[in-house]
Amino acid sequence: MKRAAWVLLAGIVACAGTAQARALPRVASLNLCADQLVLMLAQPEQIVGLSPLSRDCWDSVLCEQARHVPVIRQSAENIVAAHPDVVLGSTYTAASAAVAMQAARESGARVLALPPATGLADIPAQIMQVADAIGVPERGRALADAFATRLAALSVPPRPDDPTAAIYAANGFVTYAGSLPDDVLAHAGLRNYATVEGHAKSSRFSMEVLIAHPPDLLVLDRSGAGNSMAQSMLDHPALRRAFAGSRHLDLPARLWLCGLPQTLDSLALLRDARRNLEKSP
Repeated sequence: MKRAAWVLLAGIVACAGTAQARALPRVASLNLCADQLVLMLAQPEQIVGLSPLSRDCWDSVLCEQARHVPVIRQSAENIVAAHPDVVLGSTYTAASAAVAMQAARESGARVLALPPATGLADIPAQIMQVADAIGVPERGRALADAFATRLAALSVPPRPDDPTAAIYAANGFVTYAGSLPDDVLAHAGLRNYATVEGHAKSSRFSMEVLIAHPPDLLVLDRSGAGNSMAQSMLDHPALRRAFAGSRHLDLPARLWLCGLPQTLDSLALLRDARRNLEKSP
């Protein structure tokens, strides 16, 4: 009788666990940044589809993990057919995604549009927004707390004589104040070269300007495959000579393209680069 009772109890617990899993909302994401938060927070069976970019390893730090979940195209028809309970998108999105989000609302799904993170302080709040929306607040709190702990350990107090760093991307674009990479620089103990030079908005700097008035550190913002002229300028021999050794850092753009716990990996790399600068003669 005791064995039968234990078997019955085990069956009840298993059924309860299955019911709880089924009670979690079905989730679709139409945005790369939301994709990656979903991959870190959701139960696999919750995910009805992520955006195709989730599998692009140039843009996504979780591209390999994304290969094990469905991909959903950004169309109203696909979203409605998938029957999600929650749809995640962005406040800045393509027209097709905006139409899909509206269709999701009209079909009864909860739609959450996340703004781009403009600073490291935005990341824990977005983690919790997604975690609460998909029914896993405990996971969200654990991830947000771990982020806060690591951020505190990595951050460098600012000083007026901190080295300058230019984040240099394809076509000569540099990172400006008020962006997530700009905030990462500050936490790494680096001053944004563009801000120091008086550029408050998105700007382009020629190689000649960088070489004539150099920052202490040149951060090459690597994004996208291919060998276009826009990208090839990052490997120009003149830049290599002017910023040799510890004066340059290759940093994958996917680390701070979205506000994620992995964004702290870029902070760690920049902090190490700053230390190497200080050791250089």
